[in-house]
Amino acid sequence: MAEPTPPKLSTWQSVKAVSKSWRLASVALLMFSSSLPLGLVWIAIPAWMAYIGADIKVVALFTLAQAPWSFKFLWAPLIDRYPVPLLGRKRGWILLTQVVMLAAMLALAGAARHPDALWVIGALALAIALASATHDIAYDAYVVEVLRREEHGIASGARVIFGRLAILLSGGAAITIAVDHLSWPAVNLILALCFLPLLFVTWKAPEPEVQPPAPQSMREAVWDPFVGFLAQHRAVEILSFVILFKLSDNLTQALLRPFFVQMGFSAFDVGLGSMLVGTVAMIIGGAAAGLLTQPLGLGRSLWIFGFLQIFSNLGYAVVAALGPNRLALYVAQFFEMGTSGLGTGAFMVLLLRLTQKRFSATQYALLSSLMSITRVLTGPPAGFLVDVFGWRDFFILTLLAGVPGMVMLARFVPWSLREPEFHVAPPQARTLPAL
Repeated sequence: MAEPTPPKLSTWQSVKAVSKSWRLASVALLMFSSSLPLGLVWIAIPAWMAYIGADIKVVALFTLAQAPWSFKFLWAPLIDRYPVPLLGRKRGWILLTQVVMLAAMLALAGAARHPDALWVIGALALAIALASATHDIAYDAYVVEVLRREEHGIASGARVIFGRLAILLSGGAAITIAVDHLSWPAVNLILALCFLPLLFVTWKAPEPEVQPPAPQSMREAVWDPFVGFLAQHRAVEILSFVILFKLSDNLTQALLRPFFVQMGFSAFDVGLGSMLVGTVAMIIGGAAAGLLTQPLGLGRSLWIFGFLQIFSNLGYAVVAALGPNRLALYVAQFFEMGTSGLGTGAFMVLLLRLTQKRFSATQYALLSSLMSITRVLTGPPAGFLVDVFGWRDFFILTLLAGVPGMVMLARFVPWSLREPEFHVAPPQARTLPAL
């Protein structure tokens, strides 16, 4: 049966309707719990290790704790197939993972009192990342299922705002407060307690008005979404591009906080200052991408924004040459994060166009996981490259890492193609292997 067409409302009527929606508020607030662990694992923990004098190569190895976010597609079908018998199919998983993250962060607060136990801290960081990645799978699927069509635009904006605020708190603000005011154990305790009101939000969040049918077997949960995507025209080139588009960006950002620390910047500059600048720039870049992608066309946007995000890395090479110059740091951070927001905005449009609605949870988990693989894998090589070449030459070398992604882009979206179209083979043209 065709999906009913929602009634047409004016812009003001739509805004007024969703402004009173508990669904929208739940989606926005739960984005906070989705992003809070990312700032801690990605930004705060590596910076803290640099402050206590850990070797840069050890710091780089600890960035591997981000791996679960890149490989969450491996267990995404389990979330669809096996619901937790509490609160509904997706909210049960959200609640369970929030409890695990709360417990792991409390344990991290205790472990932070013993900074010599680095491997215990690394194991807890990995546990937090694993629970958070599972939370993301369930949360993204919940968002797809619970929101009405007229709420999508405002909900997306709210998710960006709450996500960036969560990363600002657990990343930049955590560094500044821990170094200048409280302590790392106290900061980790505060971050853990943030999950208590979010547990209440999950408990009271509404269930979807219409539940999509659950997969009846693991074969259906795993095979159909993958085969659906691989039936895309030029699927191999597209997957390669998804992996490589952010390679230069992620290589640059892998050790930014340790770079700031070693350059001699203050705790405020390393933490809250640079994060505020980066957050503002990211929001502006993302908003600009939303405004420009349609008139430019998705193809041209990927090309233009892709080149901008690659060459923005040179700003940090200038900072490395000048030393602890606050103005140079903030300008470089604004330019790099702003162009990263441009690239991410256009890239998200591509992911939405590639995802089939029937398999939105698993397919989007697959694509977003592939997108973040280089964020995980670039940490260790970044540490060794810095050790060999130094910070200035390292940031110059990151430009070369952007070339493979643009080569793959040319394979399925040449510059002359303004709006790429993606075609999927009909179901009868697909074949299933014997099991």
